[in-house]
Amino acid sequence: MKEERATVPDVVDEVMADWRAEIPEAAELPGELAKRVQRLASILNEATDRALAPLGLQKAEFGVLSTLRRVGPPYRLKPNELTRALFISSGGTSNVLRRLESAGFIERGDDPTDQRSSWVRLTREGVRMAEQAVQAWAAAQTSALAPVPERAAREAANRLREVLVALGDARPQNRAPSRTRRRPDTRKVG
Repeated sequence: MKEERATVPDVVDEVMADWRAEIPEAAELPGELAKRVQRLASILNEATDRALAPLGLQKAEFGVLSTLRRVGPPYRLKPNELTRALFISSGGTSNVLRRLESAGFIERGDDPTDQRSSWVRLTREGVRMAEQAVQAWAAAQTSALAPVPERAAREAANRLREVLVALGDARPQNRAPSRTRRRPDTRKVG
């Protein structure tokens, strides 16, 4: 397979050149891919931090609010579902939930169908904050990626999907489409 290189070097090329001189096996394609993904994540995380700061939110709090908002009414999940969706520990989730509950953005309640379980649900103020935060986040990501041609961004997203699927992140075929809603909750959202 012939290696293709971009004509304009970036900061990762400099890092890889240093590794080639010191430990050549660290400068192979897997390391280069990892460094580029890390660099892109850093750029997008910085944009997210700047967007969330005026709202007084941290990324983990944004993650909970946006996850609950994207599932649709009644905007609720079990804590373990949130933990899985956010890729954080259950202890980390508990800390974030305490902060959001204190701020009035979520409420927690027992699951009447399972005494061992509970629900986390957005309050009316939580829905408002989630929507405001998601809009700020989307604008920040769009702005951060504005210099990238749309075709290049789409190709990068598609190629990264291929990598993630090859690494085991394929969506289960029997999973319901994401737009399928849970049965509406008849209780009033507080």
